[in-house]
Amino acid sequence: MQNVFANPAFTMANLTAAINHVPNRYGRLEALNLFPAKPTRFRQILIEERNGVLNLLPTLPVGSPGTVGVRGKRKMRSFVVPHIPHDDVVAPEEVQGIRAFGSETELETVAGVLAQHLETMRNKHAITLEHLRMGALKGEILDADGSSIYDLFAEFNITPKSINFALATDGTNVRQKCIDVLAHIEDNLRGEFMTSVRCLCSPEFFEKLTGHTKVEKAYENFQQGVMLRDDVRAGFTFGGITFEEYRGQATDGNGASRRFIAAGEAHAFPVGTVDTFATYFSPADFNETVNTLGQPVYAKQEPRKFERGTDLHTQSNPLPMCHRPGVLVKLSIG
Repeated sequence: MQNVFANPAFTMANLTAAINHVPNRYGRLEALNLFPAKPTRFRQILIEERNGVLNLLPTLPVGSPGTVGVRGKRKMRSFVVPHIPHDDVVAPEEVQGIRAFGSETELETVAGVLAQHLETMRNKHAITLEHLRMGALKGEILDADGSSIYDLFAEFNITPKSINFALATDGTNVRQKCIDVLAHIEDNLRGEFMTSVRCLCSPEFFEKLTGHTKVEKAYENFQQGVMLRDDVRAGFTFGGITFEEYRGQATDGNGASRRFIAAGEAHAFPVGTVDTFATYFSPADFNETVNTLGQPVYAKQEPRKFERGTDLHTQSNPLPMCHRPGVLVKLSIG
């Protein structure tokens, strides 16, 4: 019998194109487009840090020579892009005797089964990428088991910033705490600009924030107390910061549930920057992908030994990066 998987529709290029067109149904950071994709041809990236020197320029008589610019110091840092492979198998039992109703061909039936596997595998890569991106947003990129891949604060020699909001105390000036967060982020943009500041909060932090007496009092007369009546977990702005509840979590390889933001914590970051955040994608380790720009996800198939099914291989090589970890601020309930 003819092996339908030998059809050109199931080549690496076509399967990779298909898996990258599967909608990414999970990921708040993906929806925010906070980490835009930057394809690269290499498995290792170099990030150059420039400490530019900014000073005031004096006025001089007409015809005088101009002041000489002082170049900032440069530092190069190297990061290896993580390699995340994931395999599955299409068994013969899944495609035999299940010809679709009507005029569908065997090829279309097999393609449907294959698409179901690819969608499941794509969703696993999506939640993994969300976990990596949240780690970069917190300043430490973590592996699936919770171990550290890169501590961005240590890599860039920056002391992490944490602000205690003291939400358990009714007399806390929450607005001043927000101003402290804004001031720290603005001071550490270092030539970058932003449009606003957003904060993703654990449910515990968000509950304490929205229930704080100072916050409730500020919104008593705002649109007839809309915040006190409606569900505002999707985001509300207070003190110049948009706070949003974040419930991202996933199960690791051992079956343990892992929350992306710890209980009682929140993380603030700038929005609308030019190059503060990025996700680098490296090419797969296939012969066909040598010296090509990386894709978010790759897929490939080959027959198993004795033609007893078909192995599916997917992989992603992503590295979410915050180029200015100094703008990241951790908030706590206190």
